[in-house]
Amino acid sequence: MGGTIIAVIITLCVVAPITWFIAIAYRKKVYESKIGKAEEKSREIIDEALKVAETKKREALLEAKEESMKTKNDLEKEVRERRAEIQRYERRVLSKEENLEKKSEALEKKEAGLSAKEEALVKKKKEAEELFEKEVQELERISGFTSEQAKEYLLKTVENDVKHDTAKLVKELETRAKEEAGKKAKEYVVTAIQKCAADHVAESTISVVQLPNDEMKGRIIGREGRNIRTLETLTGVDLIIDDTPEAVILSGFDPIRREVARIALEKLILDGRIHPARIEEMVEKAQKEVDTMIREEGEAAVLEVGIHGIHPELVRLLGKMKFRTSYGQNALKHSIEVAHLSGLLAAEIGVDVRMAKRAGLLHDIGKAVDHEMEGSHIQLGVELCRKYKESAIVINAVESHHGDVEPETLIACIVQAADTISAARPGARRETIETYTNRLKQLEDITNTFKGVDKSFAVQAGREVRIMVVPEQVSDDDMVLMARNISKQIESELEYPGQIKVNVIRESRVTDYAK
Repeated sequence: MGGTIIAVIITLCVVAPITWFIAIAYRKKVYESKIGKAEEKSREIIDEALKVAETKKREALLEAKEESMKTKNDLEKEVRERRAEIQRYERRVLSKEENLEKKSEALEKKEAGLSAKEEALVKKKKEAEELFEKEVQELERISGFTSEQAKEYLLKTVENDVKHDTAKLVKELETRAKEEAGKKAKEYVVTAIQKCAADHVAESTISVVQLPNDEMKGRIIGREGRNIRTLETLTGVDLIIDDTPEAVILSGFDPIRREVARIALEKLILDGRIHPARIEEMVEKAQKEVDTMIREEGEAAVLEVGIHGIHPELVRLLGKMKFRTSYGQNALKHSIEVAHLSGLLAAEIGVDVRMAKRAGLLHDIGKAVDHEMEGSHIQLGVELCRKYKESAIVINAVESHHGDVEPETLIACIVQAADTISAARPGARRETIETYTNRLKQLEDITNTFKGVDKSFAVQAGREVRIMVVPEQVSDDDMVLMARNISKQIESELEYPGQIKVNVIRESRVTDYAK
């Protein structure tokens, strides 16, 4: 039993180390196997990591290359643009330099020429001064006076005499002219004006057509506006259909077209059938009626004035002038009035009355076509008179009635006077407040520019200007010359109908008090 135990113990003592060594060896193998696998796995991981890193590195390099290429391209593009811009600037600078060089060359040439001219002028001036000095010395030697003494003596002795003689001459001439011509001229003009009476029509740019009722407005407009469009297209006039009860307004600057539209619309209203075809028919009829009216008006004007043998086309153009206005004055009525006045003035003076009437009636014939053809009404009137074989007297009267050319006959002067009388008659023409006040201001401004004027007042609607002068600065003789000079300046600077009276007033006042 004891031996068995000892044998077991010995066996255990022998087996235990062997088992321990075997376990250690097994564990070592297991650990070595695990370490080998781990190392292999770690090598795989490292290889994979190296591959990924290499891939990432390549991608980063590619991105960096792409970015650098993009940046390089952008820089190259910007450099090219800058270089092109610099080249443009260089070309502009070179062009400017060339221009400046050309200009500087031209300036140098001019300066050289001017220098030569200046030298020549200086030389001539020096020669002139030398000659003047010699002449002055010779005059001083002959007269026994120095130049200053002679100048003072002449001024003192001549100035007052010249002023007095000039003023006296002006007064004598004015008095003589008034005595000889004033009375007869007034008689002629007053007689002619009293014998001539004509009504004046102030034309406007609209015509009003009365309607039987407001329902007619819808019929005039038509379905979708076709009737009103047709009427406006055929006549060239605007139709204004608004809230005005039982009325349609025709608006247009051409009075003949407006008259055609008015007649056509009245015919359509009476007929009741309003549609495009009917409108076209009525406009055509209205056009014929207006043409007939124009011809009849021209014949009536010729008959009223009492002249014959005028070409039918000129008669028709006279009729057209019924629809033409100038400054609010009807052109045909104005022409008839000028014809009457011309005949009356011709009768007073003793020249051919019929020829004067003929020239007066045709003096504004160009106004019948001046809105259709290029040129002033005077040029057009002369061309028409030449075309239709009017006499040289009539042509000259037409050509000279506004002073563009000199009148060659007394009849031309008569037509000028009659035209001025007709236009200047109060009420013949409309004048705006602005034009009126501007003319008054211009009159006062002109007079105030003269030395010695204290105050000036434009009165009688600009027909007279009264000038108050300083007595100490302006003498009685100076007043005559001042009035003449002011009149001349007004004539040269202002345009006005009729005449403007210039009154120069000089008064001395002495005031004292009784105590």
